[in-house]
Amino acid sequence: MPAENPNQFQHNYKRYFFHIGYNGSHYRGWQRQSESVNIQEVLENTLGQILKTPTTIIGCGRTDAQVHASQFFFHADIDKEWDYDLVFRINKVLPPDIAIFEILPVLGHQHARFDAIKRTYDYFIHTYKDPFLSGVSSLYLENNLNLDKMKQAVSLLPRYKDFRAFCKSPDSYEHTICHITSAQLFADTAGDRLRLQISANRFLGRMIRIIVGRLLEIGRGTLQIDEFEHHLITKETPKRIEPAHPQGLFLSKVTYPYLDIPPRTEFSSILQNKVDSWALV
Repeated sequence: MPAENPNQFQHNYKRYFFHIGYNGSHYRGWQRQSESVNIQEVLENTLGQILKTPTTIIGCGRTDAQVHASQFFFHADIDKEWDYDLVFRINKVLPPDIAIFEILPVLGHQHARFDAIKRTYDYFIHTYKDPFLSGVSSLYLENNLNLDKMKQAVSLLPRYKDFRAFCKSPDSYEHTICHITSAQLFADTAGDRLRLQISANRFLGRMIRIIVGRLLEIGRGTLQIDEFEHHLITKETPKRIEPAHPQGLFLSKVTYPYLDIPPRTEFSSILQNKVDSWALV
């Protein structure tokens, strides 16, 4: 269990969970990779600089280029003790689009990725041009999307387990089973701001963005609900797969058997716009 006030005292712990958030607009995703700016590398370099020792971190998952996280966890094994405010020092060095919220010492070998039992994502869409939403919501200049049919399609998702048909490269996985526990579509009163919220134990590569792309086709009337469900039933991958834009996607909540805390920050007030009061479509 996390100790009290873990950020400013001497301790005997070795493994720590870091609770963070980031705006992914200027990064090629979470995962460290050569010749690209990524979030993992920035964090590892920052920790190594402050702790004065190379530090490897393990994230709770991977996010694609330009995808955001309002809640994300990684763990690190740190032998070096500190008696200063490490959260403050890390945040002072990190760029403004990555934030450390808290550092939680944990017992044993609790794992940020493998121990997570539920991940929740939010995908935001706006259907009118708005410079203040650029980068944190996906712009689709659409008129008269059929929200009722889109909602019907969303309601089908928790009924199925195999999402092979909604994955860019299904053969790269040992299996394509995902247990979706909830999926809801919200809209503001004008119907020009949408939010898909979906929770599951795991997600496949670009799975949510592919689902959103298909939902938009349903809203336009170019894809029928029975065709959408056909792919869920047969697991046949469509000939054409077009994932929705990345910038509307947020990893918004990660839950562990031993750690279930609310996100430290909500989405920006402009994006959020009291989103929790939006009506279910």
